Amino acid sequence: MLRWRHRHRHDHRAAIAPGCDGGVAQVNRPVHVRVPGRVNLIGDHTDYTGGLVLPIAIDRWTDVRGTRADRVRLTSSDAVDPVDFALDGSDGSPIAGWGRYVAAVLAGIGPAHGIEGTVTTTIPVGAGLSSSAALELAVALAIGFDGSAVELAKLAQRAEHRATDVPTGIMDQLCIASARSGHAMLIDCHTLDIVHVPVPDSVEIVVRFVKNRTLEGSGYAERVRECAEAEVRIGPLRSAGRADVERITDERLRRRARHVVSENQRVRDFAAAQTAGDLQRAGLLMIESHVSLRDDYEVSIPEVDAAVEQLCATPGVHGARMTGGGFGGCVVALCDPGTEVEGWRVRPVAGAHRVRDV
Repeated sequence: MLRWRHRHRHDHRAAIAPGCDGGVAQVNRPVHVRVPGRVNLIGDHTDYTGGLVLPIAIDRWTDVRGTRADRVRLTSSDAVDPVDFALDGSDGSPIAGWGRYVAAVLAGIGPAHGIEGTVTTTIPVGAGLSSSAALELAVALAIGFDGSAVELAKLAQRAEHRATDVPTGIMDQLCIASARSGHAMLIDCHTLDIVHVPVPDSVEIVVRFVKNRTLEGSGYAERVRECAEAEVRIGPLRSAGRADVERITDERLRRRARHVVSENQRVRDFAAAQTAGDLQRAGLLMIESHVSLRDDYEVSIPEVDAAVEQLCATPGVHGARMTGGGFGGCVVALCDPGTEVEGWRVRPVAGAHRVRDV
């Protein structure tokens, strides 16, 4: 039976990683940074309205290895073109591709050291598992960022906005900056309070990749605008109730608000069900979440819906749902150990950290 106990609150005053150098880093100093991806168990499209989420950092990683330098030179086995530019922008040429994320991080930090090295990742790109957020945090730590987990998350969120012009919330960055091994994170995206909740070994979390996607050019920004319009009518969605939602006369905005309000409640109920060891209830809440994302928020796709249905029909699977921003990506399922389903078995791991910085 699944039980999540002994909740712990996270102290945001703590530094993101030991061994930080306060921004004083010598050229040619070796560095190795490791940053996990993340999967959200429940609570999607709630973070940018200050709602509740329950993600875990997962054992898929982005690593940056290299030495501090006077410019940025990074290569990746997953990208054809390297990233190579001066810290002061004197090269003058526009930065494209994955280099946009790197440049956006440096722009947010200000005067900084560069790095010469390599980027490797086992986080699938375009799967909705926070590959871009992991890259942003990894670059920030590799060039000597020395701040709290919240400061690091906010820096990376701003970099994401600058690089993509997509108004994403803070869940991805805060999760992978603050995660603890063996724990999920109940995050209030308004206050940024975190409750770390243990995940027992007696449950398997399975992630199935369905279809590559990118939030750029998707309906993500439109959903953010729709929520803002709904809030003009009834106030902050994070504190709204079902009766407030029903006052919205525009049917499309009412459905968007209904998802957010109901999803926040599902996060609370999911955490309570897990704490009580009620795995069946937790699974049903995952299914309800998917239906809401599919019908009220309209961010699922037929291939994802089919994967959820197939998983939920499998013995040993208590529930499944789309996870992440939607429009493709992955499905997450809550399973009994040893359940025969296709997908990656993931486990909750610690957040971003320096492996070597000497």
